[in-house]
Amino acid sequence: MSMKIRFGIIGCGRIGSRHAERISDNPLAELIAVSDINPTKLNESKNNYKIDSYLNYQDLLKREDIDVVSICTPNGLHAEMAIDTAKAGKHILCEKPMTIRVDNGEKMINAAEKNNVNLFVVKQNRYNPPVAKLKEIIDKGILGKIYMLVVNVFWNRDSEYYSESDWKGRLALDGGTLYTQVSHFIDLMLWYGGDFKNVEIIGKRNKHRIDFEDNGVVLTEFENGCIGSVNYTVCAEGENMEGSITVIAENGTVKIGGQYLNTLEYEKNDYGKYKGSMSNHAQVIQNVIDVLQNKGKQHVTATEALKTVEFIEQCYNKMKV
Repeated sequence: MSMKIRFGIIGCGRIGSRHAERISDNPLAELIAVSDINPTKLNESKNNYKIDSYLNYQDLLKREDIDVVSICTPNGLHAEMAIDTAKAGKHILCEKPMTIRVDNGEKMINAAEKNNVNLFVVKQNRYNPPVAKLKEIIDKGILGKIYMLVVNVFWNRDSEYYSESDWKGRLALDGGTLYTQVSHFIDLMLWYGGDFKNVEIIGKRNKHRIDFEDNGVVLTEFENGCIGSVNYTVCAEGENMEGSITVIAENGTVKIGGQYLNTLEYEKNDYGKYKGSMSNHAQVIQNVIDVLQNKGKQHVTATEALKTVEFIEQCYNKMKV
């Protein structure tokens, strides 16, 4: 039997807690230690899992009994922490967005290659059954030429969401609404549409006292001639209204929605009714183990993940809020 893959986690917030749960649930994985600058969150994780804890993540990286480090910190910290993890000779599992600057993403990839470690980026929505099935029928040519891709993210984030956080809504650590709320959807649009040629964007800050836009519209054109749009807001009243991606193509139209892109909402042509759940971090952890133990294939390469950052960076370079 293969040795367990041993994990450390930097960041004990909501997403870090999800990593801890999924690692602990996997019989081929073991959670060794956690790190967070917040003593309360750190102690909570330490006590829940009966593991070692560190206020300074550099101390966690010194551990020789850790194979993989999950980076679950604010967006703007991912690059530096990933590079430090690579230099420590440990594999990296980085939460989305990979980073908020393309040049930093390239440095992350270079550091991983130089230190002979893997850089994994979390894109858990790709595991959703309808999302994966749609990719399959696109790749097989069943839909024919894709004319149009439409992403709608009409979400609610109230004032407490920003005021209770020390990083959300702050440009240096958050990066913008496209990074924190919309990057998974953009990843899928690029997964389906391929390389993009250009972007145009209009963004407005209407409701929230944050450093960037809370509403926006993006238009893009793909190398294959397909056009794409991303309509997004965090100002939907009361609750999340919609998160969806629609593919309009030569031989059919498909819309995936549901609360977490887990329901096939519309299909003109019969591809079967597929449902699934968003909490696919179990598959993410398993993919890391498959790659490290069995020479499996990375579900998402870091170079591929960087395309989403490139797309969003180009949007923000053109935006006037």
